[in-house]
Amino acid sequence: MAKKEKIKTQPENQHPNKIGIKEGMGYMLGDAGNLFVLTYVSYALKIFYTDVLKIAANKVATLFLITRLWDAVNDPMWGAIVAKRPPHKDGKYRPYLKYIAIPVAVAQLLCFYDISKNTSNPLLILVFAYVTYIMFGMMYTGINVPFGSLASVITDDPEGRTLLSTFRSIGGGIGGAAPLLVAPLLIYDKHIRPDGTSYNTASSSGMFKFALAMCILSIIFYLGCYATTKERVKSEAKPNVNMKEAYKGMFKSRPFVVLAVTGVLISGQLQFASYNNYLYKNYFENTNLSIIGSIAQYLPMAIMILFTPKLVKRFGKKELAGFGSMFAAFAAIACFIIKPGKDQAWIFMIVLFIIGFGYSFVSITNWAVVADVIDYQYATTGIRSESAIYAVYTFSRKLGQTIADYVGLMLLNKVGYTEEMTQIGYKEGVSEGILMICTLIPAITYTAIWLLYRFAYPLTKEKLVPIYEKVQKANEEVSQATESAEA
Repeated sequence: MAKKEKIKTQPENQHPNKIGIKEGMGYMLGDAGNLFVLTYVSYALKIFYTDVLKIAANKVATLFLITRLWDAVNDPMWGAIVAKRPPHKDGKYRPYLKYIAIPVAVAQLLCFYDISKNTSNPLLILVFAYVTYIMFGMMYTGINVPFGSLASVITDDPEGRTLLSTFRSIGGGIGGAAPLLVAPLLIYDKHIRPDGTSYNTASSSGMFKFALAMCILSIIFYLGCYATTKERVKSEAKPNVNMKEAYKGMFKSRPFVVLAVTGVLISGQLQFASYNNYLYKNYFENTNLSIIGSIAQYLPMAIMILFTPKLVKRFGKKELAGFGSMFAAFAAIACFIIKPGKDQAWIFMIVLFIIGFGYSFVSITNWAVVADVIDYQYATTGIRSESAIYAVYTFSRKLGQTIADYVGLMLLNKVGYTEEMTQIGYKEGVSEGILMICTLIPAITYTAIWLLYRFAYPLTKEKLVPIYEKVQKANEEVSQATESAEA
């Protein structure tokens, strides 16, 4: 009765599950925790493997490929576990933030342990790399699937979903800033040549100490997210989820298929951007450019976060993401054609800024698009499958990372990146090959993202209105049924 009286006093036309800045900031903390560990692994682990553990680039490529085969089982498995688990007193998804925060952070730390100090056996070193990386992948999925699903039950208000997606992007920026802006200053040792010029090599102790810092920060932020979020949309007290039907429905759904493919491309490009570290180290011979490059890419996003919610309300998510990806595609193609010279790093930085402006629309709206696809599936099939959809989407993003790492490392090996390159800076021929890799792949990827959003993704602003209304009505019915059962 008290709840009904509260609803009656709400302003007319206000959504019953409307949220504000406080809820957005709470959700933001979770993605910051995610990105502290994930960005550092994406940014530095391949360099740690090739330059510290001295594992050949083609073997590292195979490592990333094989470990992702397990993710084809691991990610749907986590999706099923989370979907079938009944709600806890703290909610259906929030408890995972509390229980898996420490395991995922410690798993990240172990990835950067220099096992070569304990053994010189290359097989043992490679096995250790496999085990620790698989462990990290399993723990990260175990916390990321419920965290991503959490957005769907914090609110079912479309504007609230955009708010959560926006704040998630802010959290990602905070979590990603530390590895991208600070790590380059701490994880390399500087060397001076006889002629006075300098070059950098990867530091084993520096990489581990920075991993420890990310480990501690991620735990603090995960627990902060747990403490400051609330699940407003009631979950079924006794979930009866037919996972077979849920997965079958996904792959018959055009919005989901397009979402999954764009997830492969978006995550793949984010991962591929880490290859710029080889470009800075072995072409421009200035690892500090990594800091400038990160600022060039993420500063536009920080600016556009202020305007994106209003732009989404006016134009729609699909429409805005399509425009932004087109902008990024043109800039990436221009960079490949220009091919900046060894002393023209400033051209590369300008291009990164332009790409960052276009990509910001894709990044900021991405998680709201995921929530829209979840709503679409619920409205069309009647099956609530937040965690299942998010698990498959998580796998698609991991698949993108895998493809980026495998292709990138194999291309590095092909252009001549050997152990010799870990100890020197520029080498004619090899360094030009690295430049080609770092300009061609983004041009292809951003173009593909634009084409998918523009011509394949069907959920326009107008088509989403009846879906939102149907889902809100269904959520109200579940909420009333849950309250009746509890009474």
